[in-house]
Amino acid sequence: MSGHSKWSTIKHKKAKVDAQRGVAFQKFSKEIIVATKLGGPDPSANFRLRTAIEKAKAAGLPNDNIKRAIEKGSGAGASDNYEELTYEGYGAGGVAIIIEAMTDNRNRTAGDLRSYFTKFNGNMGETGCVGWMFKQAGVITFDKETTDYEKLFEESINAGAQDFVDEDDEYKVITSVENFQIITESLEKLGFTHKSAELTRLPENTIEITDAAVASNILKLMDKLEEHDDVQNVYSNFDISDEIMETIQ
Repeated sequence: MSGHSKWSTIKHKKAKVDAQRGVAFQKFSKEIIVATKLGGPDPSANFRLRTAIEKAKAAGLPNDNIKRAIEKGSGAGASDNYEELTYEGYGAGGVAIIIEAMTDNRNRTAGDLRSYFTKFNGNMGETGCVGWMFKQAGVITFDKETTDYEKLFEESINAGAQDFVDEDDEYKVITSVENFQIITESLEKLGFTHKSAELTRLPENTIEITDAAVASNILKLMDKLEEHDDVQNVYSNFDISDEIMETIQ
């Protein structure tokens, strides 16, 4: 797979601390609300909602919260009118950063994000300035311990997957955006149980960061962006060696 980014690894390995859990829960609820508005409240007929619920449950979002979010998205009670927006920019060292947000106030969100870039030696750019460095794709993840490698590999390729990645303790099936739902459901019908299934942005190439100070600024910016209430996802194309990581942790 081209463009493996260190950030995706760091983000998934970071422990969820209590102070951040409220922000994380709010992000999952927003996604469920918007998915419900766009495709209806039935997860079996709304693939985006189904994957949103799966992610929320995996992160520990209580069932009551999920139910309330679906009700809001269905029009029951007061519901914020969220707008889906994408922001782009450069972090320290010239790394590319893409931010997916859901907001009810685009001026507030843009102002906050721009201040974060400035604080950590980056700059927010115009739409399209770094988007071409990433490809949108579906990623379906499976646990190695409970998955037959050869069978999953064969069935994934037969179903039309673009790539198959053996990484750490999991297998990743990479799909096009168009075939993401088809391949996910096809593998499910064959008896494979995925850990996660999501649409993401994969960098076409990565930038190796060898300066600890630059690396520190990048990670601080990424953390700050992730913590913002309106930010749903953050993607970047940096890579930092384990040796450099040890000096700044």
